[in-house]
Amino acid sequence: MTMGTVFKRTATKPLPVGAEFFVRKGERFARWKTAKGKTRTAAVIVPTEGKYAGQERLAVETPTYTAKYRDGAGHVQTVATGCRDESAARALLGELEKRAELVKARVMTPEQDNVSNQQDVPFLEHVEAFLNRRTKRAPNGVSVMGRNNSLARLTRLANECGIKLLSDLRAESLDRWMRDRLADGMSPANINEFRQEAVIFANWCIRHKRLLVNPFKGVEKLDASANPRRKRRSMTEAELITLLRVARWRPLAEFGRLPIPVKKKDGESQTESAKKSNRKEWTYAPLALADLNAAVERGRERLKKSPQHVVKLDRLGRERALIFKTLVLTGLRKGELAAVTVGHLEHNGPMPVIVMNSDQTKNRQRAEIPLRADLADDLRKWLATLQSERQGASDVSGERIALTFQRDTGDALPLDTPLFRVPKALVRILDRDLATAGIPKRDERGRTIDVHALRHSFGTLLSKGGVAPRTAQAAMRHSDIHLTMMTYTDPKLLDVQGALDSLPSLPLTDAPHSQREVAKATGTDDLRASTAKPSVTPTVTPAADVSGHSESFAVVTSGNADRRTTRKANAENPTIPSKKALLTEFASKASKVGMTGFEPATSTSRT
Repeated sequence: MTMGTVFKRTATKPLPVGAEFFVRKGERFARWKTAKGKTRTAAVIVPTEGKYAGQERLAVETPTYTAKYRDGAGHVQTVATGCRDESAARALLGELEKRAELVKARVMTPEQDNVSNQQDVPFLEHVEAFLNRRTKRAPNGVSVMGRNNSLARLTRLANECGIKLLSDLRAESLDRWMRDRLADGMSPANINEFRQEAVIFANWCIRHKRLLVNPFKGVEKLDASANPRRKRRSMTEAELITLLRVARWRPLAEFGRLPIPVKKKDGESQTESAKKSNRKEWTYAPLALADLNAAVERGRERLKKSPQHVVKLDRLGRERALIFKTLVLTGLRKGELAAVTVGHLEHNGPMPVIVMNSDQTKNRQRAEIPLRADLADDLRKWLATLQSERQGASDVSGERIALTFQRDTGDALPLDTPLFRVPKALVRILDRDLATAGIPKRDERGRTIDVHALRHSFGTLLSKGGVAPRTAQAAMRHSDIHLTMMTYTDPKLLDVQGALDSLPSLPLTDAPHSQREVAKATGTDDLRASTAKPSVTPTVTPAADVSGHSESFAVVTSGNADRRTTRKANAENPTIPSKKALLTEFASKASKVGMTGFEPATSTSRT
């Protein structure tokens, strides 16, 4: 094939409703009228392969031309021109053949030629191919939620940056978009996610010979730590206990709230206020922690004629409290917990765990989440509840109570049964529980509590409990220990005061003290005594010890008269040893006795 050609492809379409069939020259045709009243005629064929094999369909020509030619490597290529006019399609074919000649002459590389072929493909078609490859990638393909997030980010960038083709990808466009969104109030962390998605897409285009270089290589990330949009705080142990109690009983306590009059505005009568707001003249008082038990009893009293509803509310409260407890004691994210099924729970082994598949975790890695003993017991009881719901329960009168929308009468609980029905509006439920518990959602430093803050509480409680940083990192499933220690650990809840108490005492005094008092205060008196070297002869002289028992020591001064008295006593009593002998015996005994009774110490004293 020396020269290329252009042609219109033959495609198939379903048979129109009300079509008239006839045979011409041995071929079967169909005649019908369009919505505008025009008559159309097309051949009827039966494909032998493909999706519509064996079905009668209309054979029609595509409205645009397709070019067919040989590239620089001699391979036949078929390219859709997108042109309805034949002359325009042939002009495009001429450009393709010209590039093929440049490749043959080694003026252009085959990679550059392939990139040139991709420039006329719409941007969103590249995005669709990119997402399909990521979804089918084994074994850590992206989840459906991840695919939808990627599509939403790339589509928004295409619309707001004016990207229609790959040639429209420019660093300055993305950088300007990031600065504009930052000025609009978007958080730096969210903006960085859009940038990262664009960089990943461009790198994929390079690997698949759709781009030669990454146009976003010079676009730097924003500093997300300098101006975080949302600052979360960890909850204390007392707050967590109160939260679980409120979550357990608030669904039932909502029916025990007391009615109160509608608050009217200044200068407006009660009736006018009720008519203006299209509400009744009374409403229900908000729940408070002090009135929680009484509200639960009032709710039971009001619903005593609907025991089935009481059972549902009681079940809802147990599920909400167990959801919060599981989030705090496992560190699971909300989306991860929503994906946990009965089959992921292994609670009968020596170490109960929740096994998460790679397509259910954020880092796309398989994980085994260990469960504490009390949480494992709570989950076993919850599985028993799910089993009873599956088989159906009955109230005291024997009436059947349907607790689930779909109930199977089988005995075995399916492994794909969700462990919890995690509501999408869980953060609003948490906000109401916090208000009832009297726990402020935002503290004095502007940090808030939301569902993900329970994961922060998990990390903080690990550090507060003395868990090693590396172990806490593994429990949090973080790749960077800095993220565990700096972001997910709240230093406000750590026992910093207790750590300071372990430091040595350093007293400040107004009056000067002797060196001996300072040594006693700092605990270095023994150390000083053991390391000091005597500069003069000891002033303590032991008396003669003939029997081997210790005697009292006589203090001898250094005066001349005393020296003469000593020499005279030695001369009159020859049994008294000389001074040199006394010093030798003293040193020998001191080495045996140690430091007791000697002040100051000699050089032969043991430390």
